[in-house]
Amino acid sequence: MKIGIVGLGYVGLPLAVSFAEAGQEVVGVDADASKIEALNAGRSYIEDIPDAALAPLSENLRATADYSDLGACDAVVICVPTPLTGSREPDLSFLTGAGSALAAVLRAGQLVVLESTTYPGTTRERLQPILEQSGLSAGSDFHLAFSPERIDPGRTDYTVRTTPKLVGGITQACAERARTLYELVCDEVVVLSSPEVAELSKLLENIFRSVNIALVNELAQLCDRLGIDVWEVIDAAATKPFGFMRFDPGPGMGGHCLPVDPFYLAFKAREHDFYPEFIELAGKVNRAQPAYCVDRIARALNEIEKPVKGSRVLLLGVSYKATVGDIRESPALEIAGMLDDLGADVTYHDPHVAELSALDLESVELATALPEADIAAIITAHPEIDYDNVVATAPLVIDFRGVTRGIEAENLVQL
Repeated sequence: MKIGIVGLGYVGLPLAVSFAEAGQEVVGVDADASKIEALNAGRSYIEDIPDAALAPLSENLRATADYSDLGACDAVVICVPTPLTGSREPDLSFLTGAGSALAAVLRAGQLVVLESTTYPGTTRERLQPILEQSGLSAGSDFHLAFSPERIDPGRTDYTVRTTPKLVGGITQACAERARTLYELVCDEVVVLSSPEVAELSKLLENIFRSVNIALVNELAQLCDRLGIDVWEVIDAAATKPFGFMRFDPGPGMGGHCLPVDPFYLAFKAREHDFYPEFIELAGKVNRAQPAYCVDRIARALNEIEKPVKGSRVLLLGVSYKATVGDIRESPALEIAGMLDDLGADVTYHDPHVAELSALDLESVELATALPEADIAAIITAHPEIDYDNVVATAPLVIDFRGVTRGIEAENLVQL
């Protein structure tokens, strides 16, 4: 089978590699010339895909910017970004652009699957009409389905193959055709009744996490005022073998999905004159968490009689989660920006992020940065960092991830 992948980022590239490893011919399309050059040279730009994994796939995996190459594919999977606009509404420009380009080369009998996270109705109401500008009809001339990506960057226990795959087709025949595609690389494929069910299932998965993270973030702020250790409270609740699922507080949520998905569902709900206040409140709480962290940093500095302005603040970890270099929607970026606005001298160390071009910063060496900092703030808990050494070396440390629990030191402040 010949398979096209549109969008070779954190979703599209692992999927392309999985199909290629399964012996399929894969054509990847992306607008980024540097990605195309790297992949065709056997170089990866994603942590989960080492260069060694690409080396044996040179005959099966090819990258290009030319959509015309998709005309010969049996199936095309769309994995383009679906971010939010500045007003926190869905930005489907990448999706509509990809759909229009694909419509120009679409042929009868092909399968098109959308994997990009979006609100219920996008596949049927937005993508289908664009593809049908080709003169072909979805469900009769070509197959159309939605299958949400469920990749968690940095994980090795659940992969493309071992994570159950959801598919929902415009027709049952479309869904079955999608099942046949994904059975090449997934051990379990779950067929749903419609694309809308599949679209909403993905949002539910991430909103479930968003709501619970908001709950523990609020609890952390309350514990701060009550003088109670929030981590001990969570540990205690987690001893219950039923009815409780552990979530930990932190500096906020990052990545493409968790900070974005609640707003996608809220947008769709408002079209039906329904206002999901519970979901929107969770998004509001989590978006406010970076500001709370900046306030905690300011208070910690105040305790040692230092103002934020002029203080040297070292951020430990700027990616949105441990072990990856993905900075999309990372709370560290907001924290750094707010500290800079307050006049702090901000630096950072992250073994996975060499530079933050938007902030004109480069990762610094810990050996020299720790003793020079007025305060070191643990934002992302990368396991490569020796936190005992951080506490022993930095004049002041504030831990927003709970990785210094068990360490007792006068210069240590915990969330």
